[in-house]
Amino acid sequence: MIAAQTVKALVDQWLEGKDYFLTDLRVTPDDCITVEIDHADGVWIDDCVQLSRYIEDHLSRDEEDYELEVGSAGIGQPFKVRRQWDNHVGKPVEVDTADSRRLRGTLTAVTDDGITLSTRQKVQVEGRKRPVWQDVIETLTWDSVRSGRYMLEFK
Repeated sequence: MIAAQTVKALVDQWLEGKDYFLTDLRVTPDDCITVEIDHADGVWIDDCVQLSRYIEDHLSRDEEDYELEVGSAGIGQPFKVRRQWDNHVGKPVEVDTADSRRLRGTLTAVTDDGITLSTRQKVQVEGRKRPVWQDVIETLTWDSVRSGRYMLEFK
C-alpha cells in the first residue's frame, strides 16, 4: 500500500513556490489516491495535469499499482482547510452551525478564534409591530462551525 505521507511529500514538493494549496488527500487500502488542491483565483486543469504527472513520475507502478485522481476542491463544496475561509472574505458563504442553524451572508472576517458573518435577518425593533430586515453581525467560534461553503449567486 502506498503511504499517504509519501504522496503528501510529493504534493508538498510540487506546491513549493506556487500559490496553490492542498485541501484534501486520501489514499484507500486498494491504492486509490485522491488529491484536491485549491487557489484563491481558481484551479486550472493544466496545473492538475502537471501535479498528476509529477506524482506519477515519482511513484512506480511496477512496485505498486495505483489509481490517481487530481482535481480542484470544487466550487460549492464544503471548505476543508482554513485557507479556503481566508480566500472567501468579502464573499457570500453558507455556514452550518453546531446548533443546527444555517446562516447565509457575507464572510467579513476570519481569525484564529473563528469567523464573522454579516447576515440579513428580520429583527423585531422596539416601537414597531412587524419585524424589519437588518444587517446582523454573527461571530462564531471554530467549535460552533460545523461546515461552510462558498455560495454561488445568480443574478
